Amino acid sequence: MGLFETMQQRSTPVRAGVIGAGTFATMFLHQAARVPNLQVSAVVDLSEERGRAALDTAGLTGTRVATSVDAVLGADDVDVVVEATGSPVAGAAHALGAIEAGQHVVMVTVEADVLVGPVLAARAAERGVVYTMASGDQPSLICELVDWARTNGFAVVAAGKGTKYLPEYHRSTPETVWGHYGFTPEHAAGSGLNPVMFNSFLDGTKSAIEMAAVANATGLLPPEAGLAFPPAGTDDLQQVCIPREAGGVLDRTGTVEVVSSLHRDGSPVDRDLRWGVYVTLEAPSDYVAACFANYGLRTDPAGRYTAMYRPYHLIGLELAQSVCAAGARGADSGRPRGWVADVVATAKRDLVPGDRLDGEGGSTVHGVVRPAAAARTGGFLPIGLADGLVLRRAVAAGTPVTRDDVEPVTGSGVAHRLRAELEAG
Repeated sequence: MGLFETMQQRSTPVRAGVIGAGTFATMFLHQAARVPNLQVSAVVDLSEERGRAALDTAGLTGTRVATSVDAVLGADDVDVVVEATGSPVAGAAHALGAIEAGQHVVMVTVEADVLVGPVLAARAAERGVVYTMASGDQPSLICELVDWARTNGFAVVAAGKGTKYLPEYHRSTPETVWGHYGFTPEHAAGSGLNPVMFNSFLDGTKSAIEMAAVANATGLLPPEAGLAFPPAGTDDLQQVCIPREAGGVLDRTGTVEVVSSLHRDGSPVDRDLRWGVYVTLEAPSDYVAACFANYGLRTDPAGRYTAMYRPYHLIGLELAQSVCAAGARGADSGRPRGWVADVVATAKRDLVPGDRLDGEGGSTVHGVVRPAAAARTGGFLPIGLADGLVLRRAVAAGTPVTRDDVEPVTGSGVAHRLRAELEAG
C-alpha cells in the first residue's frame, strides 16, 4: 500500500507541530492542508507575526501560533515535531526534547543533524520513535537514490548534488555575497533575502554540511581533503564522478561529491545539475554493462559506469512525505547510522588572536567536510559550534580551526553535551 493510500485510510490524523516559520516550513504548511489526514496542530516561531504570516500564506486555519516550544514539545496533539529553526544549537535541544517526550522528529535543520545527529538517532531508537531527515531537502533525496541503487544490487560509486561553485567563493562574506548572485544590496534588502544564509550556500559550507549528513546516513566516505566541486552537467556525471583510474576525478569509490554548475573560468556548464541530486554506479558484470547499452544509458567510454539523477528538489513542498512516513508508518527518510563525516570550521582569511568567529555563512570561517576520524584526531572545531568563539592564536587562511586555537568553550547546553557524547564514541 502506498503512503498516500495509507494516509487516506487512517481513522485519525497524523498531527504535526512545526518549530520555525521560515521558507522551508511555510512551503510545507502550504501543502499540508492538501494531504489527507495530515493536521498541523501548532506553529512556533520567535516572531508570532511571522508564524501567523506563514499560516496565512498557506491558508491554514485552526492552527495555534506560539513563541514558546512548550506549545509543541510534549503536546498531546502533536505526534511529529518538525524542527526547522536553522540553528544547530536550538535544533539539537528541540529534537532531544521531542524524543524524550515520545514524539517523532523530522530534522529540517541539517546543521543540527551533522553536529549531533548520530546521538539523536540513537536516543530516538531507544525511545521507540523516529528521527529522520527531511524529504525535499537534498540529503534525504540523495539517500533515496543510494537506497534505490543498493536495493537493486548496485555498488554506489558516488552520490551527491549540484551547486554553483568557484574556488573564490570560499572567501565570500555577507558583505560581498550579492555580487556573486547578480543582486544589488538594495534589491536583496528589499526582497528580504538573508545574506548569511545565501553566503552559506555560496561559500561551500552548506554543501559540506549536506554531504556530511549523507555520509553519516549511508556510510559513503567524504573526500579526505574536502569536496572538489568538479564542473559537471547531467550528461557528464558518469565520466566525472568515477574513480581517477577510470578517467574520473574521484580519489576513491563509495564517496560523496558535489558538482559545480560553473566551469572554473566562470562559464556555465551545459545541462547543469545545480538544483538536483545524483548517484553514479558501476556495472557489476559484462551482462549489466550490456544492459546499460541496450537501454540507452549514458556511460563512460568503457561502458562500465552510468548515473541516475533527479534534476530538481522541491524543498518544503515535499516535506509531508517525511512527516507522513514517520507518523503513519514509523519510517524514516534517511537517518544517521554512524559518525562518518564532520564539518570543520576553516579560516577564510588569515585570522589573528582576538578575532571573533561568526560561524556558518559569516566572514571568518567556512565549513569543509572531513572524515570524522580525522576531525576527532585533529581536534578540529565543528562549524556548528564556531559562532561567537574568540581566537587565542593565529590561524592561516585555508587552515582548519582547532579547539586549541580558540578560548575554551564553556557551553553546557544540550548541543554541547550531545556533541561531547558523540566525540567520546
